[in-house]
Amino acid sequence: MELAHTLLLNEEACSQLSEVQKAEFIFEWLRYLEKLLLATSRNDVREKQKTLVEQLLSLLNSSPGPPTRKLLAKNLAILYSIGDTFSVYETIDKCNDLIRSKDDSPSYLPTKLAAVVCLGSLYKKLGRILGNTFTDTVGNILKAMKSAESQGRYEIMLSLQNILNGLGAAATPCHRDVYKAARSCLTDRSMAVRCAAAKCLLELQNEAIFMWSTDLDSVATLCFKSFEGSNYDVRISISKLLGTILAKAIISKHPGTALRQSIRRVSLEEVLELLGTGFLRGSSGFLRASGDMLKGTSSVSRDVRVGVTQAYVVFVSTLGGTWLEKNFPVFLSHLLSLVSQSHPKATQTQIDAVCCRRCISFILRATIGGLLGEKAQIAAAKDICQTIWKLKKVMDAVLSDGNLETRLGSTDVAASQHMLVCALQELGNLIHGLGTTAAPLLQDSSIGLLDSVISVILHPSISVRLAAAWCLHCIAVALPSYLTPLLDRCIERLTVLKSSPEAVTGFSFAVAALLGAVKHCPLGIPHGKGKIIMTLAEDLLCSATQNSRLSAQRTQAGWLLIAALMTLGSAVVSHHLARVLLLWKCVFPASPKDLETEKSRGDSFTWQVTLEGRAGALSAIKSFVSYCGDLLTEEVIQRLLPPLPCAVDLLIQLSSILKTYGNPLKTPSVVYRQRLYELLILLPPETYEGHLCAILKELAADLTAPDIQVAASTFLLPPLCHQDDLLILSPLLQETDHRFIEEQLLLGNGGACGSLEYDPYSIYEKDVEGDSVPKPLPPTLSVISSAAKLFGVVCAHVGEAQRLLILEQLLNSMKHTKGARQQVVQLHVVSSISNFLKYVADSKGSLGPDEMRRLALTLVMGALESANPLLRCAAAEAWARLAQVVDDGAFTAGLAQVSFDKLKSARDVVTRTGHSLALGSLNRYLGGISSSQHLNSCIGILYTLSQDSTSPDVQTWALHSLSLVIDSAGPLFYVHVEPTLSLIIMLLLNVPPTHAEVHQSLGRCLNALITTLGPELQGNSTSVSALRTSCLLGCAVMQDNPDCLVQAQAISCLQQLHMFAPRHVNLSSLVSCLCVNLCSPYLLLRRAVLACLRQLVQREASEVSEHAVMLAKDSREKLTPDANIGEMGLEGALLALLDKETDQRLCHDIRETLNHMLTSMAVEKLSLWLKLCKEVLAASADFATITCVDTMQEEEGHKLDDASVLTTRSDEKPHPFTNPRWATRVFAAECVCRIINQCENANSAHFDIALAQEMKKRDSRNDFLVLHLADLIRMAFMAATDHSDQLRLSGLETLLVVIRRFATVPEPEFPGHVILEQYQANVGAALRPAFTSETPPDVTAKACQVCSAWIASGVVSDLSDLRRVHQLLVSSLTKIQAGKEALSHLYNESASTMEILAVLKAWAEVYIIAVQRHKNNKQTLKTTSYSEESVRNGSNSSYGLLDLVCTDLGTLSRLWLAALQDFALLTLPSEFASQLPVDGGAFYTAETSENAKMHYYNSWALILHATALWLTSTGFVVADPDEGASNLSRPVTPTSMCQDSSSGAIVKSPEDVYTDRFHLLLGISVEFLCSLRSDATMESITACLHALQALLDVPWPRSKIGSDQDLGIELLNVLHRVILTRESPSIQLASLEVVRQIICAAQEHVKEKRRSAEVDDGAAEKETLPEFGEGKDTGGLVPGKSLVFATLELCVCILVRQLPELNPKLTGSSGVKASKPQILSEDGSRLVSAALVIISELPAVCSPEGSISILPTILYLTIGVLRETAVKLPGSQLSSTVAASLQALKGILSSPMARAEKSHTAWTDLLRSALTTVLDCWNPVDGTHQELDEVSLLTAITVFILSTSPEVTTIPCLQRSCIEKFKAALEIKDPMVQVKTYQLLHSIFQYPNPAVSYPYIYSLASSIVEKLQEIDKRKPEDTTELQIFQEGIKVLESLIIIAEEQHRSQLVACLLPILISFLLDENALGSATSIMRNLHDFALQNLMQIGPQYSSVFKNVMASSPALKARLEAAIKGNQESIKVKLPSSKHTKNPGNNSSIQLKTNFLL
Repeated sequence: MELAHTLLLNEEACSQLSEVQKAEFIFEWLRYLEKLLLATSRNDVREKQKTLVEQLLSLLNSSPGPPTRKLLAKNLAILYSIGDTFSVYETIDKCNDLIRSKDDSPSYLPTKLAAVVCLGSLYKKLGRILGNTFTDTVGNILKAMKSAESQGRYEIMLSLQNILNGLGAAATPCHRDVYKAARSCLTDRSMAVRCAAAKCLLELQNEAIFMWSTDLDSVATLCFKSFEGSNYDVRISISKLLGTILAKAIISKHPGTALRQSIRRVSLEEVLELLGTGFLRGSSGFLRASGDMLKGTSSVSRDVRVGVTQAYVVFVSTLGGTWLEKNFPVFLSHLLSLVSQSHPKATQTQIDAVCCRRCISFILRATIGGLLGEKAQIAAAKDICQTIWKLKKVMDAVLSDGNLETRLGSTDVAASQHMLVCALQELGNLIHGLGTTAAPLLQDSSIGLLDSVISVILHPSISVRLAAAWCLHCIAVALPSYLTPLLDRCIERLTVLKSSPEAVTGFSFAVAALLGAVKHCPLGIPHGKGKIIMTLAEDLLCSATQNSRLSAQRTQAGWLLIAALMTLGSAVVSHHLARVLLLWKCVFPASPKDLETEKSRGDSFTWQVTLEGRAGALSAIKSFVSYCGDLLTEEVIQRLLPPLPCAVDLLIQLSSILKTYGNPLKTPSVVYRQRLYELLILLPPETYEGHLCAILKELAADLTAPDIQVAASTFLLPPLCHQDDLLILSPLLQETDHRFIEEQLLLGNGGACGSLEYDPYSIYEKDVEGDSVPKPLPPTLSVISSAAKLFGVVCAHVGEAQRLLILEQLLNSMKHTKGARQQVVQLHVVSSISNFLKYVADSKGSLGPDEMRRLALTLVMGALESANPLLRCAAAEAWARLAQVVDDGAFTAGLAQVSFDKLKSARDVVTRTGHSLALGSLNRYLGGISSSQHLNSCIGILYTLSQDSTSPDVQTWALHSLSLVIDSAGPLFYVHVEPTLSLIIMLLLNVPPTHAEVHQSLGRCLNALITTLGPELQGNSTSVSALRTSCLLGCAVMQDNPDCLVQAQAISCLQQLHMFAPRHVNLSSLVSCLCVNLCSPYLLLRRAVLACLRQLVQREASEVSEHAVMLAKDSREKLTPDANIGEMGLEGALLALLDKETDQRLCHDIRETLNHMLTSMAVEKLSLWLKLCKEVLAASADFATITCVDTMQEEEGHKLDDASVLTTRSDEKPHPFTNPRWATRVFAAECVCRIINQCENANSAHFDIALAQEMKKRDSRNDFLVLHLADLIRMAFMAATDHSDQLRLSGLETLLVVIRRFATVPEPEFPGHVILEQYQANVGAALRPAFTSETPPDVTAKACQVCSAWIASGVVSDLSDLRRVHQLLVSSLTKIQAGKEALSHLYNESASTMEILAVLKAWAEVYIIAVQRHKNNKQTLKTTSYSEESVRNGSNSSYGLLDLVCTDLGTLSRLWLAALQDFALLTLPSEFASQLPVDGGAFYTAETSENAKMHYYNSWALILHATALWLTSTGFVVADPDEGASNLSRPVTPTSMCQDSSSGAIVKSPEDVYTDRFHLLLGISVEFLCSLRSDATMESITACLHALQALLDVPWPRSKIGSDQDLGIELLNVLHRVILTRESPSIQLASLEVVRQIICAAQEHVKEKRRSAEVDDGAAEKETLPEFGEGKDTGGLVPGKSLVFATLELCVCILVRQLPELNPKLTGSSGVKASKPQILSEDGSRLVSAALVIISELPAVCSPEGSISILPTILYLTIGVLRETAVKLPGSQLSSTVAASLQALKGILSSPMARAEKSHTAWTDLLRSALTTVLDCWNPVDGTHQELDEVSLLTAITVFILSTSPEVTTIPCLQRSCIEKFKAALEIKDPMVQVKTYQLLHSIFQYPNPAVSYPYIYSLASSIVEKLQEIDKRKPEDTTELQIFQEGIKVLESLIIIAEEQHRSQLVACLLPILISFLLDENALGSATSIMRNLHDFALQNLMQIGPQYSSVFKNVMASSPALKARLEAAIKGNQESIKVKLPSSKHTKNPGNNSSIQLKTNFLL
């Protein structure tokens, strides 16, 4: 293929190729040439132009295929537009000659067509340059058209379109001719020609004025004619033409005035009249229509009606949203008049009426729903409302007429009914879409919207009553706050108007619809409503028999209410189940005998009522089984069963009852059947085992009944066919935007569409598709559907003999019927068999004997050759299922062989399509038909069929089947890949574009091939790259196909290719293709585009985005005007699309795509994203609220430009997002939160304003989030104050995120302040509306969370400012004080639980923060002395915040305790359910406890922490002053802690109250921590541990835990588990802190017992004292019973996890080398240190014997940590773990147990061993020297020496070792080691016991003196040496102090010369280095001290050495001189401190 990439065609290479490869080669060259020409310079092109033209024209003559001719034409046109144009006329003449040619052979046709295409392309590109040649050309083409076949006509129409496009107004002379030609093509046999003609006329109307003026009527009539017999594509094209022309007629402003006389303006009324005519009368002229009217037959075919419906939508869309707003009332009344009585034809049968209503609803939905923004939609809703009022008045006038006959027969009532249904449904849809933004509409009393809807519930027509009920359902879903009031109102009307039949049905529909809405409203309805409705239903059922006029209505209403009640779920239903089951039992006769007597008794009417009642009961039970599955226990099933046999008996008797009573029972009996079947499908077959055969017979009879006329294939079969197979049948089965109306065409002209009145019970069902009305089919159809489904289940469960009989019966009934009836029976039978096989396959059952196979095969076989394609499709699926069920290779092979034989012999299309699909299906279910030989023959046959160009259908089915084979064969297919691919390419290049369905199947094959090749496509071998090029070529051909679904296939193929071989897919051309189709009118194409985009942006979001913008800038004209990518980027275009799009799947993909783009690009394109979000949120914000906040900001000196952004929008350019819907705004708010999260993971400058500004200065392209803070706050504010509740929630969430992220960012201009402070007015204003009384609880709950976060964030320190937000919390606290009773009755009780707990949680958070700040403040006040001001500010806020909370603390604490008690009750296991309070807890009711649990789970942890802090602050000992006091506003709840509800008289003592509280808190904590759920949040665990810490901070709870050892152990075990299961260091540290407190508690307890024992037994002998502490007298610690043991386990767990080397098992094994010491992470060090602190406390909890047991372990661990972490650090510092281990060691060594007489000896031995271990650390292990830090080890030795009793360390061998270590240390060169060694020795020398200290002095003093003399000689050079000297001198001085009198003089004599040698005289002092000067000062100072103390020695030394004396005097003198120099200057220094100290020194000298 590389050879094809040249400017001129490489003819030599081309001639060597085979035919297929040649076609590929040429196409590839043309593709390349197109790009090359645009990139080559004009001169280069001109040089080669002649040859190029010749090459292209020779290709033209060689019959090119469709895609090739299109490209060829394009290239010719480009060539002439770039190069010279003089030979263009020749080319045009050549083309014209080719067209004139008389050769009509098929082989010459492609050349002719290519010539036509070339002409179109040349004129389009060159236009007017071609002068007057066009008249001849057009004439020639039109002449050729007369004899052309369909492909020719198709190409000619498109070519004419191009010519018109190129020439524009210049083509006027030919307009009429073209128009005439196109008119004839518009009603062509071929659908593709009709589409092409429509495109041609659409082009023509741009210039041909007559089309939308004088000829308007005839154009319209022509279009109506064209709709007849059309397909979906034609309807799209023609409706676009008609809609555009009519819109043009209205808006056109005709140019010039001279010609104007002939043209009339067309008014809107006339246009609507025209469209209405088409809708009502179709294409028949007016005369024919009137003739039909006389005959009373309807002549409007459905496709015309559907086409006109689409034209209406195009017409309005072309005129646009603003036009619709202005003209809506006119438009509405016109549409409604179409279904009014003035046009009885449209609605003369119910089926027609339903279809027409659908069309009207579709127009309203597509225009109001699609074009209008929210404000305009509200206005439209008002108009609809007024229309409803008008129709209501008309109806009232008629109904008030006294004469009953005229009332019911009145045409007006019938007239208004369809209009009302359409109006009500659209009103419901509108409000459903608006959501809570529709609130103002309902609050406006002047409109009276609710009244208008409720008033028509009494309409005589049932369909109106149902529509009104549905409208109420939509209102309730959109505005949940209206649900309960509406329900109350309808229940009340139902009760009052019980005697009106209309009211009973109407209001029962309304109540059922509202109950169906509850599942869409998370806040629910009050629990008590269930009881009211149940009572009402019972009442209706019981009173049904009292009045025969009402019995049917009341029976229906009663059961409908019960059935709807079931949707509320088991929580509600469980309370009423017994009553429902009783009613169910009573509705059927008790025995078959009773049924017999019933039969003989009743009349037609009573049977009608009875059947209605029983069908209702069946519905109610069906509803129960579907919605309350968890209540279906064995017991309940047993109670459900008894009536079933009777229900089945009645089913069997129905036919005889029908015979007796005739027609009136027909519908009720069908409904009864259907209900029973539906229920049986849901119940497990075991429940009706005994009746299987009877049921089966009835089903067989139903399915083959003699009176079935309707061929219901379109609703029966699609569920039974495979989804992928439906694609080949008809575009109608595919999802399109027009599915809602196109569905009627599926059913043929006689079939009925679904509509609500066919089954009122569907009003409460789950919504089928989004917000659309349920559309149940008529009972006659749905009963067949249910019967077929049930047949599958029952047939699988009966015996084999039964099964055989039934199948034979079905086969016979098929044989005995004839004609159309046979088709219907066949259809029913096949769908039943399919269901049966599907059921058996799914349940892995078996089919039975061979005879069964034969029968099933015969049944299916016939259908495989049926004329109905859907039936063939279902049969192929059943065929494969049969093979799957039999699961026998030979049988499968036999089936395949049957198909092979048929395909070889048969010539008819039906057999060939059916059997080819059967082969594909067999492959799908049995993967590659297991043997490769079968696979080969299968592929061979399908290859042959797919090349059968005489029948596109056969090609389509065969190729589809081939795609299934490719998919299922997997790797087996590799051998066939190349031939298959070349077949696909050949067909793609040769199949005419008019056969789009063949191309679609080709696309599926290519897709399957690419999947099969998979990642191998990345390879570089020649074979792989050839395959890859072919795949890409195939995609390119499909991308150019005019059919949208083929383009969708191309996109998904490219998507696959991009996944497997991303480098080889040209991203820019793919992205451009995607952008162009973003707004395609075809849903499947849009879906393909977004699925592909979603995949692309996951990998390369920024490239995709850049390509899209580049493309938008390059080609303005190519992009659809909707997707404004140039200005807003792809992101903006997608957001705009999200706002318009209605398809759920597409919206999901758009959101996902945007999320991926945001994740990868939000940080680098920050401004763009924020701008987009801001525009979406601001576009529909309420300006009034925003401006008020902005003015507040301006007063605070806020920068004006920020604030005025929103208020000055009016004069800017028009807004890119016009009125986005609330869902889009919610998405934008979520995006803002995501952007903040993305920035968090990026640069820290995003949250640091100083850094951000600095980096912005450096490079203006830098952009940081903190610079957009004002926008973030404004967006959050706009969202939080919107009308839409969902948006308010998102806004508050955004505000919360902003507060949490930015709370700590300082404001650089005002130190000490934070950046958020300036926005406090906005935050307050955003929160305030959420606390109004009408706000729903979920919004208030969210707002509470934001309030507490704001207060806790510490942004605002000024109390008066804080009060604004604090006041909101106070108000909500007041509101909830009345508990569960006082809160709103609009929602379920659990909603008020949620609100109460949110408030309590918010207060808890504030209280916790207040206490923490107060605590921190106290500490800082202790440690530092503030200047007055800072103390005032700092403490003010913390004290103040605490004060603010304290005022309400009495109330809060009681509410907190009540909430915790509730939580404790709710978390009890289910076996304690019987012990729970009957009426629930303080804040939840017993019935809603399940729903409430979740809210308690969300908030208990912080409440627990706050309660613990509060109890701590009272110290547990102050009796609560408010306890039980009556002056509080809140009544004491039954569960409040201090009183027992059962006996109010018993008042507990404060001690008991506190014990209860303590156990409550402890119990909740332990219960939570001991079984941490996987979803437990970090926040909860931390809060829980902090609560425990707070509890144990005070003595009383500690004494509780100390005295109850089991409790302590339990707690430790729980904490151990927490540490094991949670890795977070903060949680582990918090747990260790609690452990420490437990050990402290135990210590205190032991001390207390010892003390009291001593006091009690003061006189007794010491020996008799019992031993307290663990280990008692034996020293044994029992695991599980020992606190110490549990603690050790936990500490070891922590230590070993950080330092695995401590594990003796690990280190004990010989293979482990002693590891190097290591430094732990900061967290690790903190954990180890905490564990060591705990370990060191343990001996104090033990008895002396116990302490002996644990001492080895403790010492091992402590020394182990020392050894493992003694790393040398710079400056000989100790690492934190070493410091901790030394501290612990000191604690252990100085334990009283070491001195206690019982344990003294054992301790001494153990401590000696420990010291030995420490000394051993120096020894090399395994010959390697460990690099431990000597200082750490020496310090450890020193701790031993100083902290233990002398007998431990004074043993000679140990003492010797220690001394050696010190000696060695003194020799170490590292000066810091020496310094530390001196310091340690200093402390040892001073030890009071001579036995300890003297040996060290003897051994080491002399070497110290030597060292100092050495320094003296060397003179120190740096500070460390100076330090060594100073420490050495200190040691000597301390020696002098301890020395005995006689030796002291010698020591002083040693010391003095050393000191004096460092003194300097005045000359030297001036020039000395700072170190020498410091030494001089130090020496002088020491001499000053020693002199007076030991004066005699001093004088002796001086006397004996004059040199020393002279030196000393000189130094003193020099010192004084320098002081004098300094003194004068020091007067001016500010700090008098230095001065005075120097004075002192000199005075002392003198």
